[in-house]
Amino acid sequence: MNRDEQALDFSTVIASTVHDMKNSLAMLTQAHSQWLARLPEAQRQGPEQGVIDFEFAHLNGMLVQLLALYKLGVNQMPLQPAYHELDDFIEAQLAAHQEVFASRGIVVTYEVDPLSPLGFFDRELVASVLGNIINNAIRYARESLLITVSDEAGQLVLSVNDDGAGYPAEMLERQADYVQGINHSSGSTGLGLYFAGRIAALHQRNGVEGRTEIRNGGPLGGGVFSLYLP
Repeated sequence: MNRDEQALDFSTVIASTVHDMKNSLAMLTQAHSQWLARLPEAQRQGPEQGVIDFEFAHLNGMLVQLLALYKLGVNQMPLQPAYHELDDFIEAQLAAHQEVFASRGIVVTYEVDPLSPLGFFDRELVASVLGNIINNAIRYARESLLITVSDEAGQLVLSVNDDGAGYPAEMLERQADYVQGINHSSGSTGLGLYFAGRIAALHQRNGVEGRTEIRNGGPLGGGVFSLYLP
C-alpha cells in the first residue's frame, strides 16, 4: 500500500467514525429533548439549557462539515442545484435554530430582495454553510441577527449580520487562506470558512465561481459573512 492509499484508508476510517459520532449525537439530542419535556416549565428555561442547545447545534454542524469535506475529497458529493424560494429557504434555516435564539434572547430578522425571490443552488450544501455561519454568529451576537438576501451583478448574495464585536483584524486579512490554524485565544480552526469556501466554489456559471467574504460593519455594526453564488 502506497502513501496515497494509506492516507485514503485513514481518512475513510475517520469519516466512518465521524458518521457514528453524528448518529450518537442525534440520539443524545433526542433523549435530552424527551427528558426536558418531562420537566416543569420553570426548569426548562435556565441559562444552562441555552448552552446545551447551542453546543448540540455547534457539534452537529462541525460533524456535518467534516463528512462533507471527506465526500468532496473523494469526489462523492455531486452538486445538485435547483431553483428554491428564498423566503422558504431562509425560514427553514432559522426554524432549526429557534430554540437557541430563544434561550439566548436573540432577535432574528431577515430580508429578501423582492426582485430576487428565487435562487439556483444546492439546497443541502448551502443550508449546511448557512447553518454553520448562523451558529457562529449566535456565539458572538449580543441580541440581534439579520439575514439578508440580495442580487449583486447577477450573483445571489446571502449575508449573515450580527451585532457583536466583529471579526478580528487578522482573520479579515487572512480570509483568502480559509484555514487559518488554531487560534489559542478563541479555539477557532477556520474550518467553517474553509468549508464555506469549498461549497461556494462548487457553484459555477459562465466561468465564474462562487465565493465567500467576511467584513465588519453592515446594518448591525458587527461581523458580516456573505456567500456569493453565481
